[in-house]
Amino acid sequence: MIRKAFTMLELVFVMVIMGIVASIGAEIIANLYENYIKTRAINRLQSQTELALDQIAKRLQYRIKDSARAIDISNPAVPVYIPLSDANASYTILEWIGISNESFLGGWSGFIDLNSNDTNATARTLKTSGSDLNTSNSIIEALTYNTVSLDAGSKSPALIFKGKSAYNVNNYYSAGVNNHTLKIERDGANNDILQIPNDDNVSNNEIFEQYWLSHSAFAIVPNGSTNDFNLTLHYNYQPWESEDYNSTTGVTIVEHASTFRFTQIGETIRVKLCVHDNNQSGDYDFSFCKERVIY
Repeated sequence: MIRKAFTMLELVFVMVIMGIVASIGAEIIANLYENYIKTRAINRLQSQTELALDQIAKRLQYRIKDSARAIDISNPAVPVYIPLSDANASYTILEWIGISNESFLGGWSGFIDLNSNDTNATARTLKTSGSDLNTSNSIIEALTYNTVSLDAGSKSPALIFKGKSAYNVNNYYSAGVNNHTLKIERDGANNDILQIPNDDNVSNNEIFEQYWLSHSAFAIVPNGSTNDFNLTLHYNYQPWESEDYNSTTGVTIVEHASTFRFTQIGETIRVKLCVHDNNQSGDYDFSFCKERVIY
């Protein structure tokens, strides 16, 4: 009986074909895996970038618009401060005074009764009709871990008048004569009267009808090398108490940023942030960029 079998030539053909199929399949699998790594990395970077921009935007949304400024620390011994609208790429730090929006809800009214006998620069009192300063104080103390209070003996919040003349962005960052800012306390006997501390000279200050209350300034500061840095948010510091962003350690809002740019047009701030993968996905250093406009 004759048994049929593969010839040597047939076996060679089969092996060649299987080799071709295997090489194609391996390449397809490698490409699929590479695409998976890329997609995972880009999705992660996108989420990190958007979360960081959300944190920045939510705080910038409640800024005192004229207080936004840029800081150049290329010479740390002599930092340069300018209005944000004049900033260029050499200014790497963004800083602003925040409105105490949390303590505004059910707290301070934002209005001074100029016709009240309790509004008097000599008596150092301001009648803020419609305010519940007890509520404002409780919220401010909670937000600042009891370091800032409307009660005497603590660091003070700041009252900043709307419509103050002689515009200069730096006038928002210190209290006293001819500046926009007053340190403020509450009159313990009255829930709608603000008291100006004795160490804040207001004899030459004008009193306006509308004001903001603030308990903190904010700064976005890059820490690291030019193309690989952590972006840090500094808060709970009071420039009117002679503090700056270095007074707080800050919290990191995103790691491995490669670009942080900001500009102001009118009252609108445009922020660009790029975050890179720092080779966490092997040999690839992916990056993702996004811009946000804050009004």
